[in-house]
Amino acid sequence: MANGSRQAAWEFFGTELKRRREDAGLTQAEPGLRVFVSGGYIGQFEQAIRKPQLDVAQRIDGVLRSDGIFERLCRKLIDDPRYAEYFARAAELESLATEIHEFAPALVPGLLQTKDYAWAITVAMNPFATDEYIQEKVSGRLDRARILKDAARPLYWVVLHENALRIPVGGPAGMAEQLEHIVRLARERTMVVQVLPYSAGPYALMNGMVVHMEFDDAPPTAYTEAVYSGNLLDDPAVVKRSRAAYDQIRAAALSPEASLTLIESAAEDYRRCAGTT
Repeated sequence: MANGSRQAAWEFFGTELKRRREDAGLTQAEPGLRVFVSGGYIGQFEQAIRKPQLDVAQRIDGVLRSDGIFERLCRKLIDDPRYAEYFARAAELESLATEIHEFAPALVPGLLQTKDYAWAITVAMNPFATDEYIQEKVSGRLDRARILKDAARPLYWVVLHENALRIPVGGPAGMAEQLEHIVRLARERTMVVQVLPYSAGPYALMNGMVVHMEFDDAPPTAYTEAVYSGNLLDDPAVVKRSRAAYDQIRAAALSPEASLTLIESAAEDYRRCAGTT
């Protein structure tokens, strides 16, 4: 489903939710209490500003006695074969964000990956998959990166742990290309990158990656990911705590210019190893 069609479908979801809620004689706050979100969130669902997670859609069906329509719509809209089911909602939000702040403890983030890097990672995680399957996933990842080329692109600030520079993915030549791609984007001021070096020692969020997203007309949210699972965090207190941890990491990282120097040095090392200098 194209992005425009998908957004139109979410707008239908919101319109239908508003119609059924009003037919039931309920304010936005009343179903919100029963599905464990605020009335403001119900309003954002109705305006298609924010999309509900599947479990919320299921609870809305229960409250409005809507015979599973919102669950079915939600499943249809998050069923994008390019993305894992647990990441599809985060991908939707990513395309709407005005600011994205990310910490990557081991891998180059999807928005920055080159084709060869994305291919190598996807094969490593799916060793028995067909080339068709791999290509579909890689294409989805490259499609996501297009938001950094848009005129209205989000402010994107990423902190990479030094692990992401040192783990060779796709061979020395491919890794050099990947790191040079990051440097080029930073030099073009498309994004800001910092590196958290090994010398920084222990750090906040040692248990995993996190992406913080901010929006014009909706509260900020955070996305974390573990093995074959992801979690969108939208509780204000939790998001605030996560952002504070991210800010600690950013403060401990090298400056943007020193980070680029380190990334360029690592790229040169890979080039020498590949014999292409």
